[in-house]
Amino acid sequence: MPKKKNSAFDSSIHVYRAMKRMTQQELANRVGVSRQTIIQLERNKYNPSLLLAHDIADVFGVTIEDIFTFKKLTDNENSTEQMNDSKEN
Repeated sequence: MPKKKNSAFDSSIHVYRAMKRMTQQELANRVGVSRQTIIQLERNKYNPSLLLAHDIADVFGVTIEDIFTFKKLTDNENSTEQMNDSKEN
């Protein structure tokens, strides 16, 4: 059984990317990760390291908190997220 998650990040990367008219690949190149990593971040399927979060925020000239919000998951959200994760695997 998967480990229960108590918290998660919500990402606004796609919003800032759209404002800068930047592709996922362009952002990936600027911060030194793969395009797939950017996709996973935008879908909230991957939690970034603090360094990566800082680098992404720096590209857009904003704070980490502007792009990533930390939230506690309720039991209902946690169950839904676990079901979605199991469907993808």
